[in-house]
Amino acid sequence: MNKKILVINANPDRESLCSGLALRYKLGADSVDADCQLVNLIDMKFDPVLHYGYRKPMAVEDDILRLQALVDAADHIVFVYPVWWGTYPALLKGFIDRVIFPNFAFRYRPGKSLPEQLLKGKSARLIITMNTPKFYHRLVYKNASIISIKRCVLGFCGVKPVSTTVFTPVRKADAKKIESWMAKVEILGMDMK
Repeated sequence: MNKKILVINANPDRESLCSGLALRYKLGADSVDADCQLVNLIDMKFDPVLHYGYRKPMAVEDDILRLQALVDAADHIVFVYPVWWGTYPALLKGFIDRVIFPNFAFRYRPGKSLPEQLLKGKSARLIITMNTPKFYHRLVYKNASIISIKRCVLGFCGVKPVSTTVFTPVRKADAKKIESWMAKVEILGMDMK
């Protein structure tokens, strides 16, 4: 049985480096006959704002249901996003708020401090682009963009392991460097990691 992979491109710019990296990951996965789906969040039609928090339900759009079905079916989820202002784009936050929802990704249990993790058995990879040097992101920003997704979202829901690949600095990267990043991502896709 082929491994099912979901690649989520969370950069709202369709011509971004992230879009290219997401495509190259899929190309690598497809070359080894993985069952790989690529979703560009910018093409999804849903309100990314959780208007009432968890106090009152919102209408569930068709694309929310589609995204939940893809997450549910996936063995491995790949998030591709840029770091902006020390964290990730609002589009990815909207995906988290609207898709990674109680009773889908986790379920609170009476009398228990921790929820039931409904996404156990899945693994993930974060493919991140940024201009901040890695050491500065780690020491000054405390890897906020990574910790938030890895521990506070995926870990909370039972997804593990979560691996991370960071490409930086994007603004100084020439065509040769970018191609080396693309080749690395394609190999990750071939290895289904």
